[in-house]
Amino acid sequence: MLSYTLKRLFSLIPVLLGLSLIVFFMIRAIPGDPAQIILGQLATKEAVEELTKQLGLDQPWYLQYFTYLGGLFTGDLGESLRTKTEISQEIWPYLAATIELTFVAMLIAVFIGVNAGIISAWYQNSWFDYVAMVLALIGVSMPIFWLGLMEQWAFAIKLDWLPTSGREEVRNPITAITHIYMIDTLLQGRMDQFWDVIRHLILPAFALATIPMAIIARITRSTMLEVMRSDFIRTARAKGLRMFWVVYKHSLKNAIIPVLTIIGLQMGLLLGGAILTETIFSWPGIGRYIYEAINYRDYPVIQSGILVIAFIFVMINLVVDLLYAVIDPRIKYN
Repeated sequence: MLSYTLKRLFSLIPVLLGLSLIVFFMIRAIPGDPAQIILGQLATKEAVEELTKQLGLDQPWYLQYFTYLGGLFTGDLGESLRTKTEISQEIWPYLAATIELTFVAMLIAVFIGVNAGIISAWYQNSWFDYVAMVLALIGVSMPIFWLGLMEQWAFAIKLDWLPTSGREEVRNPITAITHIYMIDTLLQGRMDQFWDVIRHLILPAFALATIPMAIIARITRSTMLEVMRSDFIRTARAKGLRMFWVVYKHSLKNAIIPVLTIIGLQMGLLLGGAILTETIFSWPGIGRYIYEAINYRDYPVIQSGILVIAFIFVMINLVVDLLYAVIDPRIKYN
């Protein structure tokens, strides 16, 4: 497995290089001059030209690309054109916010989706099966922005149970250590702030979890139905094993591979695709960070942000592939 892992890690290099080249050209196709946007529409032509020269945007494209690429190999993600701050320093708080939101959303999606799929498969063609699959279809089809607004209207405005936006209570700020607030509050022993973080997470996490939850439920149901028709499951039931052990120890273990694949893909997609949820709930995540950089034509931030998300995405896929061999001993990586 070690040789397979190293081979996969080395194969990431051309993938990320190709992605960096594609992103480099795509963002420069966006209309607008970064220097003009930074200085404003009233800036003089001389000032714009001077700033363009300072930012290095007057150089040929290949020099700009290889300068950026050389920085990547030394761990330098570049400097933001707008804030003049090293991207490697300012990107982590945004990325940590998205990781925290994605982790909680996937916990909700996996717990509800897997169990709904299992129960639907066990009680096939029952009222629960029909209701669960209809809700799964609605969950896949429902626009996240609409669901987020409805959650805010119902639970924050009408019922006043939960906050409408943000990561923390403004009057009780959290001292950031890792910038993952659930961990930071536990490290500091601030349980009041920990529960406040949970309250701020509930609405955006449920909104973000809707689509993966529905997909996981449908995939779990279909794979569980196939496994439950197997001979070894009929043998286990004939031996008088309790339903819980038949389902969760024997059936789920053999049906989990396709579900695990979907979970990995959905987690990677949520890391880069949470921009709607982050915008609606004013969540300071990586999606909003890149979106604001696009508005300012902040090329280094866009390039580095997308590259970081891509790296995490492929690493999640690698971890999922390695978990196959852990879960199913029949899978060998030579």
